[in-house]
Amino acid sequence: MMKITARMMHFRTLNEKIRESDETNIEIHECYGQRYIGSGLSGKNITIYGIPGNALASYFDGGTITVHGNAQDATCDTMNEGRVVIHGSCGDAAGYGMRGGQLLIRDNVGYRAGIHMKAYKEQQPLIMVGGMAGSFLAEYQAGGTIIVLGLNNHEKPAPIGALCCAGMHGGRLFLRCNEKPTDFDDHIFVNKATEGDMQSIEAYLRDFCDTFDISYEEVLSKDFYVITPNTSNPYKALYTKNCV
Repeated sequence: MMKITARMMHFRTLNEKIRESDETNIEIHECYGQRYIGSGLSGKNITIYGIPGNALASYFDGGTITVHGNAQDATCDTMNEGRVVIHGSCGDAAGYGMRGGQLLIRDNVGYRAGIHMKAYKEQQPLIMVGGMAGSFLAEYQAGGTIIVLGLNNHEKPAPIGALCCAGMHGGRLFLRCNEKPTDFDDHIFVNKATEGDMQSIEAYLRDFCDTFDISYEEVLSKDFYVITPNTSNPYKALYTKNCV
């Protein structure tokens, strides 16, 4: 295993060390906001102690990244494969354009998580959030699965901010809450999760609980609602015109 003390190291120097290392397993200690860690990499298992900077695991193409701390903006931007685990909270635009792999966030996530998230055949990305999500969650989502548990939600009806699923035209969003969430556009379906829906995410829920030492029974103590678009192309009318 390779161990790196990042401290005041420039982000380019840190990333060169990671990229040039023959070691598969790498530990980074005293990480203070260095950007682009894991960007475009595959086949590395990176453990970070501290707070990595923007674009952690951007274009990540396989392997694992585990952060013992918070992560900043654009985590897993356009990620292809792999698994990223955040033992804390995450900034804005997490999973932007994500097209594969898994992003697990123990606590909260900022604005625009899952924006432009997409899927293709076996490439089915997953974002799971244990706490709350900010506004514009799943904006323009085109595929994949987002799950928000709201385990620290004691005030709001749903663990989300404003304008959730704006422009959503694919994929699905699961919200754990006591009552049916509202305030969605009319192009969105909001339904209580069926037994089949819950079976489809059971493995994700159990894995999340095992990863962060969370009670599975507590997670199931509230209802789940699944949010999906009611058409595959909600804006067709804006770009086409019927002619006789």
